[in-house]
Formats: sequence, C-alpha cells, structure tokens
Amino acid sequence: MNTLTVALGDRSYPIHIGAGLLSRPDLVTAKLPQQSVAIITNSTVAPLYLEPLQGRLEACGVRVISVVLPDGENHKNWETLNTIFDALIVNRCERKTTLLALGGGVVGDLAGFAAATYQRGVPFIQVPTTLLAQVDSAVGGKTAINHRLGKNMIGAFYQPLAVVADTDTLATLPDRELSAGIAEVIKYGLIRDAAFFDWLERNIGRLLAREPGALACAIERSCRNKAEIVALDERETGLRALLNYGHTFGHAIEAGMGYGAWLHGEAVAAGMVLAARLSQYLGLLAEADVTRIVALLAQTKLPVVPPDFGVDRYLELMGHDKKVEGGRIRFILLRRIGEAFVSDGMSRTEVAAVLGGQPAHA
Repeated sequence: MNTLTVALGDRSYPIHIGAGLLSRPDLVTAKLPQQSVAIITNSTVAPLYLEPLQGRLEACGVRVISVVLPDGENHKNWETLNTIFDALIVNRCERKTTLLALGGGVVGDLAGFAAATYQRGVPFIQVPTTLLAQVDSAVGGKTAINHRLGKNMIGAFYQPLAVVADTDTLATLPDRELSAGIAEVIKYGLIRDAAFFDWLERNIGRLLAREPGALACAIERSCRNKAEIVALDERETGLRALLNYGHTFGHAIEAGMGYGAWLHGEAVAAGMVLAARLSQYLGLLAEADVTRIVALLAQTKLPVVPPDFGVDRYLELMGHDKKVEGGRIRFILLRRIGEAFVSDGMSRTEVAAVLGGQPAHA
C-alpha cells in the first residue's frame, strides 16, 4: 500500500492506494468519529463488494446501513439524492454518521454532496471502485449533481476524511470504463507532467492489459499530481482550473448527447482533442504534439472525433458551463505537452473554426 496526503491543514487526509484494501476495515474505522456508517453504492457495485465490506465493518463493531442507488450518469440528480436523504432520515443517522461512497464517480459525487448537506454536513469517506474515480473524482472534494442544462451545476466543495483506492476492484471494471478512466490519467500528463505522458505512451498496452504494477504506478502518479494541485488551490480560484482540460468541450458533449450516452472519460477525451486543436489553431501547440495526443487517445480506444452538434449548439451548451466567468467561456489550452494555461479570450470564429475542423494557422 502507498499512501499520499492531500495537504489542507487540519482538513488534510490520506489517499491509500493498493491491492486488497477492501479487506482492511481499519483504514475506515481509524477515521470514524462514531461507530456508525451509511454505505452509498449502486446496483452494479453492490453485488460485487457491498456485503464483504459491510461484514468486515460490522465485525469491528460498526453499525452499518446501506443505500443502493440505480447506476448511471443519468441518475445523478435530485431524485437520487433524495433517495439517500430518505434512507438517512428513516434510519436516524446523526451528524457523526459517516457516509462511505463505494463506487465510481457518480456514487462519489452523490454521496459527497449528500454528506455536505445532510444536517449541514456529516463526515464521508471515498472508496472508489473505478479507475476514473481513483485517479480523479474521489480526490479533491468536488461533489455535485447534474442539471438538465449543465453538468455538475449544483454542488459543493467538501473534502472526505480519507480515500481508499483498492486496485483489485479494477479487475471487474468493463473495458469501456477502464479506457474512460485512462482519459483522466492522460490529462495529468498533458497539463503538467510531460514525463508522465512519455511514460504513458510507452506503457499504454500494459494499462489496457490491466497489469497491476502499471495500474498502481499510473494511479499513484495521477493522485500525486492532483493532490499537489488541490493543496495549492482547493476551491479552483486559479491553478486547479487546469484540471478541467478538455472538460469545457467534454461537458457540452455529455449534455448534448444526453447524460450516460457517452461516459465522462469518453467525452473528456474528445474534448481534449478539441482543446488541443484549438491550441494548435492559435499557433500555440505544435502539430506533432496534437498528433501524439490523438494517437495515444485512439490507442486507448477513446473517441477522438466529437459529435457534430453544430457550432451554435456547442456554444449554447458551453455557455451553461461552470467555468464561464464574466459571460466569457474559459478554455484550458496547451502551449506544449505538459504545460497548460487558462484562456477566456476565445472568439466565436476561433471556436467555430476548430469545431468545423479547419486547419491551423500557418
């Protein structure tokens, strides 16, 4: 087991990464303010991991209730959130009852937002079971639900007490979900870690083959990058915005296609290609770098061609994004692989040119 720390003063917390961690109830019980836990999971994960985890916690004297939600991004809404609240109230859960998110990014976001708002805030722990959640959404304290007009528009910054990432859970992950998680791994290389991007190019076959050593290395490197960024900018006032590389376009794709039609990582992959092409169009990013980015994403079996909604529809969808500031859409662009920056000076013509597949400036 490797342990990293998200350094946030008295709210700092560990990220435990390793095989067999679901068999380590002590990693959870050590953080509980009260011997009471509500496990929030979904209908896909519950048959695999709920019963053994619940049994191990109960054997340690912990009172456990479980809430099994429907699976899928299309259920990340008020109705599902209220299902959690109903269960907490019916079972008389108190302010020191810890919510434990057992699942992927949707479960983590729902459980985290429930924890942030139930009785004005209760403790929670992330136990991510997908690669995307282990390297991204479980770390950093972003919690939210979707609105029909925009992804993650209603939420809160609320940090967990701990993140317990059992790499064994990736053995049951569908291939499509694995690839979607690798999209977020690639993002870290693109925005701030060129050496990691080089490593990914050399080792992508090992990741797709689920070699434990390669997966553990990718997860740890990704979490280290994110932990460093979150420690410096918890509430996304500056540096943390770089983590949204590809997401302005990606969230528009998710909303435009209908939540759940494309996985989050798939939409981000296509969004990263668009952001790279926009960077190239502006004369910032070399064509050779764009070629490398597209090649790695394609090798990961991720979409590199975005859906064609038309320029007006894309701009409408992106206009509802959380990253809009002063009425201007903010984009994360690349100067080179490993160096990203925030720009809000894009004209409609520039964005339209990229969406229309126009070549870069000479």
